[in-house]
Amino acid sequence: MRMIVLSVALMLFSSALAPAQKNSANDEGGHIQALEIAWNHALEAKDTQALAQLLANTLLSVDIDGSVQSKSEFLASIKAPDYQPSLVVTEQSSVQVYGDSAVVVGVFRVKGSDKGKPYQHRERFVDTWIKIDGNWQCVATTSTLITAK
Repeated sequence: MRMIVLSVALMLFSSALAPAQKNSANDEGGHIQALEIAWNHALEAKDTQALAQLLANTLLSVDIDGSVQSKSEFLASIKAPDYQPSLVVTEQSSVQVYGDSAVVVGVFRVKGSDKGKPYQHRERFVDTWIKIDGNWQCVATTSTLITAK
């Protein structure tokens, strides 16, 4: 009898804990979505100090041409005078939180000029975030150009 009571109590506790864990993941997902928006604004403003806070020191960025950049290379490319973004906006994204890590998959539009040539892209991206010392930082980002069909 004692085992049955213990089993029922454990099941009730587990079912009460599941929504709390889901709410926590939703809260973290919302926080990461806000960080993604902050990233877009920092790109538009060429604010490398803000970007430096969002990106882990170990960041690896894979661009649409397949090139790979470290955090310092990525920030230098944003700061370059030839790079002039005028619009960076996420069209849609979803966040999956796994404890202290999260993956964001989405589509964004970026418009501007690079080396004097205007461009307008739609890109699919995947960002991987890790909670480091209590703060979310992106450790990897990759994007693929979505071509018109």
